Amino acid sequence: MTQTPWRATDDGLLLTVRLTPKGRRDALEGIETLADGKAVLKARVRTVPEDGKANAALIKLVAETLACPISMIAIAAGATSRIKTLRIKGNPQHLMLKLEESVAP
Repeated sequence: MTQTPWRATDDGLLLTVRLTPKGRRDALEGIETLADGKAVLKARVRTVPEDGKANAALIKLVAETLACPISMIAIAAGATSRIKTLRIKGNPQHLMLKLEESVAP
């Protein structure tokens, strides 16, 4: 079984993302395995990485993908890093299913 960049918590999911700002489009681009073996969800946003704008664009993109309110998503770690952990509140099984559908080839 392939490792996934998300894991269930009591009240939702933790999602590890590798964010690329200043892209041509806003998109989730599948799962990638880093050199250390950790799985990440590749995300690209058009926004520049200043004043939290790229983070806000990432949260909006994930919220749209999961059809959940922006207020249910927060950056738990890596706010100034390319690798971020998002905390997403909601039903873990429902959220995992939505993520699997969004990154399916």
